Amino acid sequence: MSGESLGMAVHAARMRRALQLAKRAAEAGEVPVGAVVFNGGELAGQAWNQTRTLNDPTAHAEIIAITQAAAAAGDWRLTDSILYVTKEPCPMCAGAIVLARIPLVVWGMSDPLRGGAVSRFQILQTAELNHRSEVLAGVLEEECSALMKNFFKKRRLEHKHDDNFG
Repeated sequence: MSGESLGMAVHAARMRRALQLAKRAAEAGEVPVGAVVFNGGELAGQAWNQTRTLNDPTAHAEIIAITQAAAAAGDWRLTDSILYVTKEPCPMCAGAIVLARIPLVVWGMSDPLRGGAVSRFQILQTAELNHRSEVLAGVLEEECSALMKNFFKKRRLEHKHDDNFG
């Protein structure tokens, strides 16, 4: 399954759904990452970061969306799926993508400091692992980056005026 075969309009529309979910994360005080999984062309999983809400360090948008998609498929192998996420997956999420055998991962903004897919760690392209995923980076990159930057800018301003911070 190639990223080009669907067309950029389809990828952008699906990324917009992930962006809507990322905005829900921001409203909840979570790092604004949203993810959707399409399996066989149908929406099978969707989530936003919920680590603070659930007090669970593994409650990343990708993990939750992959879990939902696997439950919907009745199979942990998501070999006919595409994962859309607003930010490049971290190493944990990249590992889950490999384990789920997701053939294509599409994201908005790359993460050169902590990206686990290709930027910092190349987990999705590691030949020694049992699966490799194609990637399509930069879909709605400006919108995804702006959401993330504005979230952290707002958080820094809030904490600047918080006597209990730091």
